[in-house]
Amino acid sequence: MRALPRFFKTNAFRLAAIYFALFAGSVLALLTFFYLSTANFIEKQIEATIDAEIRGLQEQYVQRGLAGLILVINQRSEPGRANNMIYLVTDPALRPLAGNLGQWPGPRGLQEGWISFPVEVATGSGGVVKETHRALASVFVLDGNNRLLVGRDLRDATVFRDRVLGTLAWSALIALGLGIAGGVFMTRHMLGRVEVVANTAKHIIHGDLAQRIPLDGSGDEFDQLGANLNTMLDQIERLLAGMRQVTDNIAHDLRTPLSRLRARLEVTLLEKPNPLHYADVLRETIAEADQLLGTFNALLSIAEAEAGTRRESAISVDLAEIARTVAELYEPVADEKGLSLIYTDSGPMPVRGDRHLLSQAIANLLDNAFKYTPLGAVTLSVRRDGTKARIEVADNGPGVPAVQREAVFDRFVRLEGSRSTPGNGLGLSLVRAVAKLHDGAVWLEDNNPGLKAVMTVPLAPSRALPAPSADGAKLPERSPVA
Repeated sequence: MRALPRFFKTNAFRLAAIYFALFAGSVLALLTFFYLSTANFIEKQIEATIDAEIRGLQEQYVQRGLAGLILVINQRSEPGRANNMIYLVTDPALRPLAGNLGQWPGPRGLQEGWISFPVEVATGSGGVVKETHRALASVFVLDGNNRLLVGRDLRDATVFRDRVLGTLAWSALIALGLGIAGGVFMTRHMLGRVEVVANTAKHIIHGDLAQRIPLDGSGDEFDQLGANLNTMLDQIERLLAGMRQVTDNIAHDLRTPLSRLRARLEVTLLEKPNPLHYADVLRETIAEADQLLGTFNALLSIAEAEAGTRRESAISVDLAEIARTVAELYEPVADEKGLSLIYTDSGPMPVRGDRHLLSQAIANLLDNAFKYTPLGAVTLSVRRDGTKARIEVADNGPGVPAVQREAVFDRFVRLEGSRSTPGNGLGLSLVRAVAKLHDGAVWLEDNNPGLKAVMTVPLAPSRALPAPSADGAKLPERSPVA
């Protein structure tokens, strides 16, 4: 019994009730219109029959006078010929002269026109049983103040109308019953589909993140909603798994430098005071602190890019000019590592974006290339690719296995298990966040040998970028830096 009040309070029931009310009102209005139209048609048919009879009697009266009219009416009033017709001719005192009606029907029939009155008709064997019916008649005043009444017994019309009314009433009851049954079925069906979603949500709330909304394959709106919610749950599960991984990696990457910091300071305090040694320890401590700050700054930059907080401050910038500037900054790094840095572009690349984030993304790609390239050259190129600007950083290092090329863009993911190589595993995560912020994409390809990192960013309309000056034009292709 408790389920009934809840059933009546649901939006599905309210919606079904509204549709049922509209359906019931429409059915009742349609049946009422049909009944009134049928009754009006029958009445018009009766009036037409009476008018035709009156025209025939009028011709007889004009040709043969009152005596001929009385003779015709007596003939037509004989039992078996009247066919539910009613005739009556009276003298000025309303005494019957001819017809099958025993007396004049009250004072309402004294004026000419249409009248309706009750009439008794004998039925059954011997005419013992009498029934009272309604009759419709037209009254005329003849010469000499004689009166003529021509009408028709409405028994058959009444029976037909009652049958039509009964049929329509049953039709209305059946339609309303079907409407109620359909509304209950629809409500229960909708509640069942919603209940499935609610039960799945309860399991997820209690920690079972593997639960998904079952789909029936119909492709209806509930299936589409369920598919979208399942996609959202998959994404949430991936994010939570990534968060757990990030938490573990943060704990691993920060615990070691913090332990080194504490141990170094503790050992320094225990040793004999030495100002020169103190200076070395402070420098090492500052370097460790800078590394920790770099990790947190990278995390903040990734979060800021993924949140899109700097999207509104985007301006028109030249991606080729940004890449050229980053290449110039990394020339000393290439010299120090004994590598060659080759930069090429195909002219100005106007894009709308954040100059600082784009510079940092390109710098991270170059930094990864230098870190894993033992010798040879690193190439940075910027060119048009349809409606996009394409940035490529290629090296001839060991590369990345195909099965791991997507995973390396996650936070703190590093291919080496020892994690001894300098870095925090956030460089490519920041590149992906910057690419998404600018409605672009980033992926890794084979360079045969080595690895090629590709990032694309949609081009802005060329008029949005001012024409470069003579000294700000395209940088000629650089020769390899020794």
